[in-house]
Amino acid sequence: MSNTAQSLAGKRIASLLDENSFVEIGAGITARNTDFNMAKADTPADGVITGYGVIDGNLVYVYSQDASVLGGTIGEMHAKKIAGVYDLAMKMGAPVIGLVDCAGLRLQEATDALNSFGTIYEKQVLASGVIPQITAVFGTCGGGLAIVPGLTDFTFMEDKNAKLFVNSPNALDGNTKEKCDTAAAKFQSEEAGLVDFTGSEEEIFAGIRQLVALLPANNEDDMSYEECTDDLNRVCADLENCVGDTSILLTQIADDNLFVEVKAAYAKEMVTGFLRLNGQTVGAVANRTEVYDAEGNKEASYDAVLTKKGAVKAAEFVQFCDAFDIPVLSLTNVKGFKADLHSERGIAKAVAKLTYAFANATVPKVNVVIGAAYGSAYVAMNSKAIGADMTFAWPTAEIGTMDAKLAAKIMYADADAATINEKAAEYAKLQTSVQSAARRGYVDTIIEAADTRKYVIGAFEMLFTKREDRPAKKHGTV
Repeated sequence: MSNTAQSLAGKRIASLLDENSFVEIGAGITARNTDFNMAKADTPADGVITGYGVIDGNLVYVYSQDASVLGGTIGEMHAKKIAGVYDLAMKMGAPVIGLVDCAGLRLQEATDALNSFGTIYEKQVLASGVIPQITAVFGTCGGGLAIVPGLTDFTFMEDKNAKLFVNSPNALDGNTKEKCDTAAAKFQSEEAGLVDFTGSEEEIFAGIRQLVALLPANNEDDMSYEECTDDLNRVCADLENCVGDTSILLTQIADDNLFVEVKAAYAKEMVTGFLRLNGQTVGAVANRTEVYDAEGNKEASYDAVLTKKGAVKAAEFVQFCDAFDIPVLSLTNVKGFKADLHSERGIAKAVAKLTYAFANATVPKVNVVIGAAYGSAYVAMNSKAIGADMTFAWPTAEIGTMDAKLAAKIMYADADAATINEKAAEYAKLQTSVQSAARRGYVDTIIEAADTRKYVIGAFEMLFTKREDRPAKKHGTV
């Protein structure tokens, strides 16, 4: 390693990768521009350390911006180094990890620097869906640089000092940093949904290492597996009690009870994340109506409905899984759509994106109905109608157009209460019971909640060699 390894940027790389595994590329590169006193400036590595190394033996490419060199600003040679890392990563089929700490565009290089931003964007776009891209923000990531995490698959952000913004908080009309810090990790993870994980630098390095271990190296890699030492037929007692907080449910059925939730702070009514089942990485999407903390205290409650944010969050996650051939498991408990003026502005398009993502995905897809499954909201949640390969349901599940009593009130609007109750019971038996759905072929197997793990593992094993042809087209437009 070069002497740039002694900088904070170099130390971050050392903290992330396996010990002594990093090999630096382009350590001798400096800025070419000589305008505006740049000839006198010392620009070691032009403010970014680039190279490759391993994480638990897995090859990765890394760039780490050095804020001690002109604030880590991006100029011509800085961008060329990052582009070079992307070129190598694409050739080798390995992830790219960017450690961002940058004051933005280098003003001394003007249009050269501006063009450099575009060069990085282009490399990211070409790599999208081919190799995993991970960004970690440790310092400033503002202006045009904020597009970089937007183009990557997963974004980590240090929760104390990092700043991520297109426009700084004080530049927003009627706002100040003290009033609403839109550049903070809290806002970007909870409100904007751009950031997947937040924490200290140490927690971020551990999180990236864990994520890399779960993900395939590229879109043609079939090695994202590990030997499973957990009992494949393990009974998950009292699993039906987890129907509200499905992040706990997914943890219970996962190998060794490890579930890595993605965008955990955003749209909490929809859970997305990764787990292993029989050693295979699986992406999970689940409706959630309750959130519990580590001590078992209820933190929040939600209606069993699809929201605009939740639908978009799930759609983007399913698209990532499909791009990298990661099977998808869904847990359905939904009664309809969120109904308010704000939601109505975008709920139709958001649910359309979710429907498209599930229907368009050709990876193995398994759905488990764990609660209510009503109307077109249920259809959008990976139902058999839009392509689920296997559908299971718990005995307590309800599948139909709507709540039986509400349906009876609509069909028998002028009837008395006794008649409404009688017709509701009849409707529940004939139209919303899980047995009714199974008789029509919409549910493949009714399973006990405690047996969910073994049935889901068996389904994914059966679907391991799935191949599915689709109509020839350049790409969809949803």
